[in-house]
Amino acid sequence: MKKLVSPMLWGNLLAMLVVVVALCFGVKCWLNYYTHHGEGVDVPDLYGVNYRTAIARLDSLGLLLVVNDSSYIEGMAAGDIVSQTPGVGMQVKDGRIIYVTINSLTMPCERIPDLIDNCSYREAQARLKSLGFELLSPKVIEGEKDWVYGIQFRGRNLVAGEGVPRGSELTLVIGSGKMDDELDEEDIEDILKSPDEPAEGEADDVDDFLEVTED
Repeated sequence: MKKLVSPMLWGNLLAMLVVVVALCFGVKCWLNYYTHHGEGVDVPDLYGVNYRTAIARLDSLGLLLVVNDSSYIEGMAAGDIVSQTPGVGMQVKDGRIIYVTINSLTMPCERIPDLIDNCSYREAQARLKSLGFELLSPKVIEGEKDWVYGIQFRGRNLVAGEGVPRGSELTLVIGSGKMDDELDEEDIEDILKSPDEPAEGEADDVDDFLEVTED
């Protein structure tokens, strides 16, 4: 019983407690110093900033930029940043990587649906516009009225499934409602050809139009 109330015992216990507290405090201070606790950089808003400009801006803050994805937003310049991680205003450590998604450098393509010799002018208009294409004045040839006989892009005849940049200007080749019984397959192909001769060196790039079978 006397040992439990011995001053030496309580003194030792108190000394051990002081050592433990001091050790914990020391470890905390060391961790704060090692991890730069409380020190950080506010992530700037990079939306709409060209990624090359953003690289220089982040470099001045001690941060790094990595492009990890791309998407397409109409009306936004190619290479501009559309999203970022971490988000705006978050505090990060010096040297932290900021991951960004940029607006696509190239216009995405859409595949031409199976419209040729398969639908009316009005239906083809609706389908192509819904895919983001612009339509020029149609090219009219002899044939069933408002029936789609072809789709042209820059004077070149397209085929179903072919990829064309979204927003491109297309020309529908449609029938006038007048039929000539003497027209044969070659005559129809000649009519469908663009009136402009292809530039030198481009002749090999012009595809033959799909065969049109008379009803």
